[in-house]
Amino acid sequence: MAIRKNIEDREDRANLLLIRDTFTDKSVMGKLYCNGEFIAHTLELPWKDNQKSVSCIPEGRYNCRVRLARESATRDYVHLLVQDVENRSYILFHRGNYPSDSRGCILTGTHRAQVPDKIFDSKIAHTYLMDYILGNQLSKIISLIIKNR
Repeated sequence: MAIRKNIEDREDRANLLLIRDTFTDKSVMGKLYCNGEFIAHTLELPWKDNQKSVSCIPEGRYNCRVRLARESATRDYVHLLVQDVENRSYILFHRGNYPSDSRGCILTGTHRAQVPDKIFDSKIAHTYLMDYILGNQLSKIISLIIKNR
């Protein structure tokens, strides 16, 4: 009898975990892990009841997919699209350093400012995230869990 490997344990799966840990009236900051490895700091808009373009998305479990630059009218680089967010569309992981760079998306950076509401070296962090996923051939199945601390 063949033993079927659990889909959660597949080696080609990217399990992203975003732990939000700093909450201000301007932003939510956190840390992003992939398969247990720290990848980047994150910056999102503050929680405003999941309102389009002004709020971060709710805690929960989501599927993501790699989105190529040619699929986007605004991003000329590979990024992640968070799928099936209730009442929302086109929630991305993309470059940006300030809350004003987001309309509900998740920004990545290499480190945080001493004061909240800013991350640094977003291009480097985003490139690392995408290289990690694509280079390790993890792009077939990408899941995201978001938790508030």
